[in-house]
Amino acid sequence: MRKVSYLPLWHLLLERGMTKSQMRIEAGLTTNVFANMNKGQHISMDSLIRICDALDCNLNDVVELVKTEE
Repeated sequence: MRKVSYLPLWHLLLERGMTKSQMRIEAGLTTNVFANMNKGQHISMDSLIRICDALDCNLNDVVELVKTEE
């Protein structure tokens, strides 16, 4: 089984000197969506596209699938 990881996004934010809160505001994400991301839970494709548009990046710069031990 695989799960969603936002590690690429967190690395991208560090590279750009941007905080998670700044990204959330620029992408127009709700605090609930952002909380789900911090918990490693899935978010909608619309939210992912908003992040990509705000950061001018691709989906693989934001999310990756990682194998789990299940």
